[in-house]
Amino acid sequence: MVRRKARHAEIAEAADVSIATVDRVLNARPGVSPHTQRRVWDAVQNLQQQPGTAAGSNAVKRRFDYILPGGPNTFWQLVADGARAAGAELAEQGADIHCHLIEGFNADVLAESIHRLGATSDGLAIVALEHPLVREAVTACFNDGVPVVTLVANLTTQNTVGYVGLDNRAAGRTAGYLMGRLLAGREGKIALFEGSLNLSYRDHQERDIGFRDVLRELFPGLSVAFKHPTLDDHEEAYRFTKTLLDQHPEILGIYNVGGGIRGNARALQESGRAKEIVCIGHELTRFTREFLVDGTLDAVIDQAPGFQAREAARVLLEFHTKGASAPRPRRPHVEIFLRENLP
Repeated sequence: MVRRKARHAEIAEAADVSIATVDRVLNARPGVSPHTQRRVWDAVQNLQQQPGTAAGSNAVKRRFDYILPGGPNTFWQLVADGARAAGAELAEQGADIHCHLIEGFNADVLAESIHRLGATSDGLAIVALEHPLVREAVTACFNDGVPVVTLVANLTTQNTVGYVGLDNRAAGRTAGYLMGRLLAGREGKIALFEGSLNLSYRDHQERDIGFRDVLRELFPGLSVAFKHPTLDDHEEAYRFTKTLLDQHPEILGIYNVGGGIRGNARALQESGRAKEIVCIGHELTRFTREFLVDGTLDAVIDQAPGFQAREAARVLLEFHTKGASAPRPRRPHVEIFLRENLP
């Protein structure tokens, strides 16, 4: 069968570029980046495919790179597992997914990784640090036609194709409400743990703000009196929690906005005070599940890491195949797990 000839306007819409850019690419004129050229030719091929052809038989292969924080945080391994599963699910549609674990909380390393991987990638999924170097690296990708999806932690730039993650202000407010209700009218001090006090992911910052807002609004007798960075390291969370409990027996609650909650829980368990101190954290893992079951943790707020990883892959793939007509990213809901409702 003869393939139909795609019109310039159709190609421009499918590639999300101007008709003038399509004309330059098809006529081999200069001034178009290699990534944009690839998008135009991908659009041409997709539009010329015969109806009824199997989705995977002629699919253009596209490399997508996930840049994730490394370290001892179990959550990031769950995200990486989700990305690999997405690669298997979308392989017939051309998705070729690679995961890269880098040093977390380091804007220089993240920006360098974005520049380096963006030079050969068809799309990046990144856990963004709110930093000028990172914003500029993402903008450089945008200008080269490389789509970037922010995953878990968002970024204040318009040069991405979407954010896949929680409403983290709402997640923090949820934790604050749970803390106040579980303490049932008691008044006193709360300890808050987060990744970094100087440079943090926006998800940590927004959870912190939401948590404090609810305490001020609804539970003014509770206040955040101690704040400590853990770099998402459960051993650091464990060490400081032990010290804190020894020096400040008046603490009523602990909220960890990021990783390392199992360290807080272990210190609480060893202190023998787990039943009197309310402890709330994030991410349902095999570790937090155990601490929920034995009552050391009171609540865990989960954000479906596997879903987020798969959704980021879908967004990147549809950027190439559907262009401007692709649906916006779906976002996970704030999900609360207690010992009584574990799946």
